[in-house]
Amino acid sequence: MIALFLLLQAGPAVPATLPAQRFDACTALAKTDAAAAVAEGERWVAANGGVPARLCLGLGYVAQERWAPAEIAFAQAATQAESVHDGRAASLWVQAANAALAGDDPARARSDLDKALALPVLTDILRGEAYLDRARAGVALNDLPAARIDLDQALKLVPADPLVWLLSAALARRQGDVRRAVRDLAEARTRDPRAPEITEEAARIAAMPTKPVSPNGR
Repeated sequence: MIALFLLLQAGPAVPATLPAQRFDACTALAKTDAAAAVAEGERWVAANGGVPARLCLGLGYVAQERWAPAEIAFAQAATQAESVHDGRAASLWVQAANAALAGDDPARARSDLDKALALPVLTDILRGEAYLDRARAGVALNDLPAARIDLDQALKLVPADPLVWLLSAALARRQGDVRRAVRDLAEARTRDPRAPEITEEAARIAAMPTKPVSPNGR
């Protein structure tokens, strides 16, 4: 899962052939004056600045926590990147999806992630994180079977990520699979033993019934 605040720390990679200096300045501006970064992004987009201009605009919206327009800016950057065969299109779709998830729009997030995963350029780590994010969208949409399929893919690709195991345990709990919930939570704990979220999930799993509850509650 790509935390959106990390985009403000480093910014997405910009090809050397693009105006990287202006993009770097926009990234720095987003950390100190989000409104100015949005204004700069709008000027740059209007001047046909292409992918980096839309990224600049998206970063400004992220800094303002305006998730819906941020998703649009990143999605437009991804679409432009695809049109010029820029290999960064997949990661841009992932960024758009993260903005959609932050803005509580899991359906749009899953659509963006479908587009990212359809492109054969993601590394195994980024592909695993994309499956993780699509699983989060599936859970938010109450599509638990699809979320399980995506999480199992993520576990294969990024098994060292404790968050994948934690979310897998939480999903198993929601599906009533006590054994898997306990097992996957133990895997999460071995990778991040001090995470408070793991302790909280352990309490939820401990409260699960150990056998199916009958309709009369016995």
